[in-house]
Amino acid sequence: MTPPIKLLLIYVDESDVWEDTQTPLYEAIVRRLRQLEVAGATVQTGIMGFGSHQKVHRRRLFGISDDRPVIISVADEEAKIRGILPEIRAMVQEGLMLLTDAEIIA
Repeated sequence: MTPPIKLLLIYVDESDVWEDTQTPLYEAIVRRLRQLEVAGATVQTGIMGFGSHQKVHRRRLFGISDDRPVIISVADEEAKIRGILPEIRAMVQEGLMLLTDAEIIA
Protein backbone atom coordinates (compact mmCIF):
# COMPACT_ATOMS: atom_id res chain seq x y z
CA MET A 1 0.00 0.00 0.00
CA THR A 2 1.28 3.45 -0.90
CA PRO A 3 1.38 6.29 1.65
CA PRO A 4 -1.44 8.85 1.45
CA ILE A 5 -0.69 11.90 -0.62
CA LYS A 6 -2.21 15.30 -1.24
CA LEU A 7 -3.18 16.82 -4.55
CA LEU A 8 -2.79 20.58 -4.81
CA LEU A 9 -4.73 22.21 -7.65
CA ILE A 10 -3.77 25.76 -8.60
CA TYR A 11 -6.03 27.71 -10.96
CA VAL A 12 -4.59 30.78 -12.71
CA ASP A 13 -5.06 32.55 -16.05
CA GLU A 14 -2.84 31.88 -19.04
CA SER A 15 -1.89 35.57 -19.22
CA ASP A 16 -0.81 35.85 -15.55
CA VAL A 17 2.89 36.68 -15.24
CA TRP A 18 5.37 36.33 -12.40
CA GLU A 19 6.33 39.74 -11.02
CA ASP A 20 8.15 41.91 -13.56
CA THR A 21 9.85 39.03 -15.40
CA GLN A 22 7.06 38.53 -17.96
CA THR A 23 7.51 34.79 -17.34
CA PRO A 24 4.13 33.03 -17.38
CA LEU A 25 3.05 32.46 -13.78
CA TYR A 26 2.35 28.77 -14.38
CA GLU A 27 5.92 28.33 -15.63
CA ALA A 28 7.42 30.19 -12.67
CA ILE A 29 5.38 28.06 -10.26
CA VAL A 30 6.40 24.77 -11.88
CA ARG A 31 10.07 25.78 -11.93
CA ARG A 32 9.88 26.71 -8.24
CA LEU A 33 8.11 23.43 -7.41
CA ARG A 34 10.96 21.57 -9.11
CA GLN A 35 13.52 23.53 -7.06
CA LEU A 36 11.57 22.61 -3.93
CA GLU A 37 11.84 18.94 -4.99
CA VAL A 38 8.11 18.25 -5.18
CA ALA A 39 7.33 14.77 -6.51
CA GLY A 40 5.43 15.98 -9.57
CA ALA A 41 3.48 18.77 -11.23
CA THR A 42 1.51 19.07 -14.47
CA VAL A 43 0.13 22.15 -16.23
CA GLN A 44 -3.08 21.88 -18.23
CA THR A 45 -5.00 24.52 -20.15
CA GLY A 46 -8.75 24.69 -19.92
CA ILE A 47 -11.08 24.96 -22.88
CA MET A 48 -13.53 27.18 -21.03
CA GLY A 49 -14.13 28.44 -17.51
CA PHE A 50 -14.83 31.33 -15.18
CA GLY A 51 -13.87 32.35 -11.68
CA SER A 52 -14.67 34.91 -9.01
CA HIS A 53 -14.73 37.78 -11.53
CA GLN A 54 -17.44 35.96 -13.52
CA LYS A 55 -15.60 36.55 -16.83
CA VAL A 56 -15.93 33.53 -19.11
CA HIS A 57 -12.62 32.42 -20.63
CA ARG A 58 -12.86 30.35 -23.82
CA ARG A 59 -11.26 29.54 -27.12
CA ARG A 60 -12.43 31.79 -29.93
CA LEU A 61 -12.27 31.83 -33.70
CA PHE A 62 -9.22 30.05 -35.20
CA GLY A 63 -8.30 28.68 -31.76
CA ILE A 64 -7.27 32.10 -30.45
CA SER A 65 -7.98 32.39 -26.75
CA ASP A 66 -9.23 35.24 -24.63
CA ASP A 67 -7.00 34.15 -21.73
CA ARG A 68 -7.65 30.47 -21.08
CA PRO A 69 -7.73 29.04 -17.56
CA VAL A 70 -4.63 27.08 -16.52
CA ILE A 71 -4.58 24.34 -13.87
CA ILE A 72 -1.39 23.21 -12.16
CA SER A 73 -1.75 19.81 -10.48
CA VAL A 74 0.83 19.03 -7.79
CA ALA A 75 1.09 15.66 -6.06
CA ASP A 76 3.26 14.73 -3.08
CA GLU A 77 3.15 13.64 0.55
CA GLU A 78 1.09 15.88 2.82
CA ALA A 79 4.07 17.21 4.81
CA LYS A 80 5.85 18.26 1.62
CA ILE A 81 2.77 19.98 0.16
CA ARG A 82 1.98 21.80 3.40
CA GLY A 83 5.61 22.92 3.62
CA ILE A 84 5.58 24.60 0.21
CA LEU A 85 2.08 26.09 0.50
CA PRO A 86 3.09 29.48 1.96
CA GLU A 87 5.60 30.15 -0.82
CA ILE A 88 3.29 29.06 -3.64
CA ARG A 89 0.35 30.93 -2.11
CA ALA A 90 2.47 34.10 -2.18
CA MET A 91 3.06 33.59 -5.93
CA VAL A 92 -0.67 33.26 -6.72
CA GLN A 93 -2.05 36.79 -6.33
CA GLU A 94 -5.33 35.98 -8.06
CA GLY A 95 -6.54 32.48 -8.57
CA LEU A 96 -7.74 29.52 -6.62
CA MET A 97 -5.82 26.86 -4.75
CA LEU A 98 -7.43 23.59 -3.61
CA LEU A 99 -5.89 20.86 -1.48
CA THR A 100 -7.46 17.43 -1.52
CA ASP A 101 -6.65 13.85 -0.51
CA ALA A 102 -5.40 11.53 -3.21
CA GLU A 103 -4.25 7.94 -3.60
CA ILE A 104 -1.61 6.65 -5.99
CA ILE A 105 -3.07 3.79 -8.03
CA ALA A 106 -0.24 2.98 -10.44
